[in-house]
Order: sequence, then C-alpha cells, then structure tokens
Amino acid sequence: MKSFAALFLLLTWLMAPCCLAQPTTYQVGTTTLTLSTLTPNLTTPWELVWGPDNFLWMTERGGRVSRVNPTTGQVLPLLTIADVTENGESGLLGMAVGQSFAPNALPGELWVYVVYNYTNAGSLREKLVRYRYLPGQGLSAPLTLLNDLPAQSTHSGSRLLLLPDNTLLMTTGDAQNTSLAQSAQALNGKILRLNLDGSVPASNPTAGSLVYTLGHRNPQGLVRVAATGRIYSSEHGPNNDDELNLIEPGRNYGWPNVEGFCNLATEQTFCQQNNVREPLVAWTPTRAVSGLTYYDHPAIPEWRNTLLLNSLKDGAFTYLPLSATGEQVTRQADLWRGTYGRLRAICVSPQGRVYLATSNRDGRGNPAAADDRILVLENPSYIPNATQTTRTTLLGLYPNPAPAGAAVTLELPQTAGAATLLLTDALGRQVWSTTVAAQQARLQLPATAPGLYLLRLRTAAGEELQGRLVRQ
Repeated sequence: MKSFAALFLLLTWLMAPCCLAQPTTYQVGTTTLTLSTLTPNLTTPWELVWGPDNFLWMTERGGRVSRVNPTTGQVLPLLTIADVTENGESGLLGMAVGQSFAPNALPGELWVYVVYNYTNAGSLREKLVRYRYLPGQGLSAPLTLLNDLPAQSTHSGSRLLLLPDNTLLMTTGDAQNTSLAQSAQALNGKILRLNLDGSVPASNPTAGSLVYTLGHRNPQGLVRVAATGRIYSSEHGPNNDDELNLIEPGRNYGWPNVEGFCNLATEQTFCQQNNVREPLVAWTPTRAVSGLTYYDHPAIPEWRNTLLLNSLKDGAFTYLPLSATGEQVTRQADLWRGTYGRLRAICVSPQGRVYLATSNRDGRGNPAAADDRILVLENPSYIPNATQTTRTTLLGLYPNPAPAGAAVTLELPQTAGAATLLLTDALGRQVWSTTVAAQQARLQLPATAPGLYLLRLRTAAGEELQGRLVRQ
C-alpha cells in the first residue's frame, strides 16, 4: 500500500504543471510561447541579470553569486559571501554587472556590484560592495562603496542599475522606519545615485547627497529603457497600493504620507507641497510586485515597448505596454497568475528570451520538489530576418580615435530613405540615437566618455552598417 502511495505521489509530481517536465505553451496574440525549466534545485534566487559575457548572473539570498549557462542551465558558482545575514527577507539581494574601469583592465575583466545585509555589533545593516571578476578566477578584491545603512528583516530593497553615464542607481527600503523615507538626510526609503567608486555624482539633484528620489517604501524592481532614457521602479505597498513608478530625479514618491495616487484630501495637499510624482499604476489588493524588465524584441512582436513585471504574493507574470513616449501604461494583462508560485527575478537576453526565477523557498512559498528554479519563456519559432545584412567598418569617422569631448564627424553613405543611427557602449547600452535624413552626407556625434563605442546605421531596407569609435 505504501509503495502504491509513493508511486502515486511520484506520478502526481511528474505530471504537475508547476514542474514543467514538458514545456508549457502560452498564446500572446498570434505568437505561441513556451515556458520550460532551465535550472532546478536553487535556493531563493534574488537577482538575474544578463551579463556582458552572454551568461546569466544570479544571486541567491543565502550569499551565493553564480554565473549560469543560458543554454544548458549549468550553475557556475563564483563566491559565497561570508558575512551575508539571511534573516526573514534579508540576505544577498540585487546585483549589477558591467565594464571594469580599472587601469590596465585585463580582457574579460568586469566589475560586479552586489547589495546585501550583514550584522554589525548585533544590528542588521546593509552595504553595497564592488568585486572584480576575471574569467577563470572568480570574484576578488571586494571594495565597499556604501555601508552601515539601517536594515530590518523586511523592507531592505534592493535593486541595482548601471546607467550609461557610468553611475549606479540603488534602491533602499524604509527598514520598517517610515520616517526615514521623507528625511533628506537618511539614505533609507530612497533611490540613490552613486559614482562607480561610491562618491556622489556632481549632477545629483542635491549637491553632496546620494539621494536621487525619496519617499519610497520598498522598491523591488528597477529598469531603464534605452530608447527614451526613462527609468521605472516597482514598489511594495502596505496592505494597499503596490506601485509602478516612473522615476524622475529629485521627485518625491510620497511614502508614508501618500499611498498610491494623490486621491485623498490630505494626500493632495502633501503632493502639491512636496513635488510628489504619482504612480503610473497602483494595485489594491497588493500583489507584492518584484522584478521588472523591459521588452522590445521582434521575437515577441506583441510585446514591443512593454514592461514585464513579476509578483510574489500573486505569483503573476504581468505585461504592461507603454505609450510611445513611455509616460503612460496603455494596458495591463497577466500571462499567468499563481501557476509557478512566487516570482522574484526577471531579465531579457539579446535573443529575446525572458528568464525568470521563482522564490518559493523564501519561507513564504510552497516549494515543489525541484524548486527554486530558473524558467525560460521564449518564442521557439522566431528566426532572425535572414534578408537583413550587416556590413562592418563601413562608416567613416574622423578623428578616430578621438579625445573624450572632441567633435567627431561621421561620413554617411547614401540611403534611399531615412535611417536610424544608434550609438552603444562596449556593454551594448544605447547612449544616443537619431534619425538620419535621406542623402544626408555627414553628422556630428555627441561627446562621450572614454571607451569603445559601436555605431549602427539601420536603413529602411533592413540593412545595417557598422563602425567603431574609440574615445581616449
């Protein structure tokens, strides 16, 4: 009898949709997507980012940093950070991976930024640390950029986002002290902006202050749209009003005086007096919104110019198309809700695949046998346009190399119609774009920081021409 029961439970587990023994299909417009497990048997993944080395980079809340092969799902551990304190929702949190700006940086060298909670004199705190990564050598040379922030077992954030101007955004929760969110002197309940060495950027809203925006409760998602430069954040509300916010420097996002929209009399007064930016969307009852990313890839044409959002409590995968300017969400819909449990992390690959991580072993979920997992959502039928051609080094630039800040002239080929010119840095981040008129002969490029840049001219006929610019 016991053997039969065990066999029944095994068959039930194998057949359960949550386990994804076979890919599950979803329909979005005319596009059929598949969802499958890439990597099982993880422990509370917190962050997934697509790295410059074309690997997934992952944090797990207990302190492990890993690279994950996006094809095989193989986990390649790099480091388990010894002083991480995992308590409640605390632990190893957000991560960003970018170019190393160290003098004489070696090939493949990267800088890896992580936020985590630790214990200092019996008190839970939060810090931001930068590591050096070298292929085959893992993470080394930790440099603390910011530390000793108040923390609690909940409301500690924290996502990181590298910006094209080589600064870093960091979200912080209110650490269960609501008064900190409105204090200009406190770093909690904020989005902070730092230079890559931890110093204060001269262009921050308030001179000498890391505070970029204030009035946040617990921001859990952060993304930038390259085409518009707009930044979005997802944020946990109390028992009402989870928020999706458009982040603007120097603005106040209301907490704890305002929950969601400025729709109460006392809230309206506070909003008028304190430069409050209302959310684009607010959810009541709350969903515990978490990871946030942006999608604009032809693999899923229905999701061009769309935000993709995870949630923990609802276990929902939500898509939110944006207006052309990015100032509004035009609608919202769930692809699924609750099917795979709690969802924390999300990112998109250059091939248009969406990677998600569950958070069912965080003390609040109901883990299946193979949890936690990385899932991959993709259009398996997508084939890049075979007629599109790419010709390299055909764009004339002078001077090249060019000193930082110097004018650079681009000689343009003749085009039959208008074309789009994109300038990206060595990490593939778009720093500038413009429309080139038909028959235009030359163009002045904007001043940029030292480094290697790629120019791509996309014509109306689908042809792409490229050139490289070196700024010294």
